[in-house]
Amino acid sequence: MKVLLLNGSPNKEGCTYTALSEIQKTLAIEGVDSEIYHIGKNPIAPCRACRACAKLFKCVIDDNVNEFLDYAKSFDGFIVGSPVYYAAAAGGVVSFLNRAFFAASMSKRAEIFTHKPAAAIVSARRAGTTAALEQLNKYFTITQMPIISGRYWNMVFGQTPDDVRKDIEGLQNLRFLARNMAYYLKCIEAGKKAGIELPKQEEVEFTNFIR
Repeated sequence: MKVLLLNGSPNKEGCTYTALSEIQKTLAIEGVDSEIYHIGKNPIAPCRACRACAKLFKCVIDDNVNEFLDYAKSFDGFIVGSPVYYAAAAGGVVSFLNRAFFAASMSKRAEIFTHKPAAAIVSARRAGTTAALEQLNKYFTITQMPIISGRYWNMVFGQTPDDVRKDIEGLQNLRFLARNMAYYLKCIEAGKKAGIELPKQEEVEFTNFIR
């Protein structure tokens, strides 16, 4: 069992990383491997809506989004972390997730994410956290990914990593989240061993409201 922790902050070892590290430590205690994947500081182009991914089986923009898709397929769960910018997730991680999730669905590689448990966490100096969490969780709800929760909203506060380390309640909640993620992964593993199959899939039919 492996969980991929996506650091959507431009800063490799900032507040978001500090929060993800707390989750990583708890997952290790629970016997679950994990890795932190940093999206980096380089500009991430937005989706071009060209739908070339349906033919190429990858995004037409050949950058670390394609690298991530190849890397992510071997993981059993995902936790996406982002700083809060203007009551929303950081622009870089939004562009990254838009392209990653769309390319996976259009290129018939939805199994990279589908039915795998996921969670979002955010870090902020003061506010905008719940709006950013709602934004990130929508990537999971549209992809048949069970959302794992803690005992509170998954957020930490602080302007520096040292500030985050002082957020006792925030870090405790992330440990709740990590243990819940480990529990569900173990349940899924037990279900597989018991012969429980994944839900039946249907061919998706697309409609709109124009007659």
